[in-house]
Amino acid sequence: MTRIVIIGGGPGGYEAALVAAQLGAEVTVVDCDGLGGASVLTDCVPSKTLIATAEVMTTFDSSYQELGIIVADDTPHIEQAARVVGVDLGKVNRRVKRLALAQSHDITASVTRAGARVVRGRGRLDGQQATDGSRKVIVRAADGTEETIVADAVLIATGGHPREIPDAKPDGERILNWTQVYDLDELPEELIVVGSGVTGAEFAGAYQALGSRVTLVSSRDRVLPGEDPDAAAVLEEVFRRRGMNVMARSRAESAKRVGDRVEVTLSDGRVISGTHCLMAVGAVPNTAGMGLEEAGVRLKDSGHIRTDRVSRTSAPGVYAAGDVTGIFALASVAAMQGRIAMYHFLGDAVAPLNLKTVSANVFTDPEIATVGYSQADVDAGKIDARVVKLPLLRNPRAKMQGIRDGFVKIFCRPGTGIVVGGVVVSPRASELIHPISIAVDNNLTVEQIANAFTVYPSLSGSIAEVARQLHTRKAAGEA
Repeated sequence: MTRIVIIGGGPGGYEAALVAAQLGAEVTVVDCDGLGGASVLTDCVPSKTLIATAEVMTTFDSSYQELGIIVADDTPHIEQAARVVGVDLGKVNRRVKRLALAQSHDITASVTRAGARVVRGRGRLDGQQATDGSRKVIVRAADGTEETIVADAVLIATGGHPREIPDAKPDGERILNWTQVYDLDELPEELIVVGSGVTGAEFAGAYQALGSRVTLVSSRDRVLPGEDPDAAAVLEEVFRRRGMNVMARSRAESAKRVGDRVEVTLSDGRVISGTHCLMAVGAVPNTAGMGLEEAGVRLKDSGHIRTDRVSRTSAPGVYAAGDVTGIFALASVAAMQGRIAMYHFLGDAVAPLNLKTVSANVFTDPEIATVGYSQADVDAGKIDARVVKLPLLRNPRAKMQGIRDGFVKIFCRPGTGIVVGGVVVSPRASELIHPISIAVDNNLTVEQIANAFTVYPSLSGSIAEVARQLHTRKAAGEA
């Protein structure tokens, strides 16, 4: 029986374990924190659970008066403009942790039920490949004891951890990273979020909705510099309209406690003060101390593992998946990399990873979902494509629901009309992107999307409308 050892129990690891066990391998998963990894325990699942509460708050605050909802309370008339609902952050965070642990337990049950063995500890590779092609993995348990496991193939799926600025070390109380925010019992009165990437934007928007006064510090000229510029512009306008202080082109150099407050010093000498500070300045791969380079695994300058499109590293019999590879820090991509690795090593049919079919979502309000080629690709001349963007303001269902912000944008090839990408900015954009993802993955044309029935009224109707406009332009021969 083929022996597979997987180091790391996140999406890349546990999905690989399920596939390998299904294909008849003897599988051992080495994990030190609990199956599900950071995605389930400290990142994706917890943050989106927190955001679910924030979404309810935002929807209520922004639309209850327009939709004719009456809130009966004892608020004096002069204060009627004040917020009429609040949040118990301690209760929210207890729910967050409870759901994360439940998800981890469910994953552990699925993996063990499939026949895989789960070993608690930290794993590292031991030297070079043996003459029979096998490798040894040394597992060190919390009590210091060690176990050696022999494997025919090893998958490294150890993820990453929050990057730290030397002069802004988190203390878990006032200066926090994104794994520590769930220990807060009270809502931060004034929260400074350093970093305007996906993590920073999501938390900034969530805490703003929950009731914190938020300052978002961005070293770039706009929020979400890696996303579609039209989408980022919509979100930044929404943030500012809701009262967030967005500071562009402002790089944080340090953060320090001053009594019960935090002072963040910027590179230009300005000082921002708040009650709490969340550092969201990226992640570092968990590759140190694992014997990777000694085993022949090549690393990038960033510390990420170099892999090919079937998850192989430079060392025979060693694969890698997930955030540790530096390829799209998404749970879905990690899971696909892990499955591909097992399919490849165990001789099953496998399709190499195709990043141009990956759909991604930023869980802000509104959400931003993308798939395929981007506006940046079109602008840089990487692909010739027609583009149509339709604001949601024209959508009847959006009008009914009081949705003012957002749009649908689709990219298609001139001549053939094949859909090569799309962007949706909307509530639940993570759900609306799926038909565009199917189109990209299957080389469907705008005509095929336009001719498919949609429910009336529905937000998805805007997808069909954009496709119809692209079809009309194609038929008219417009550029």
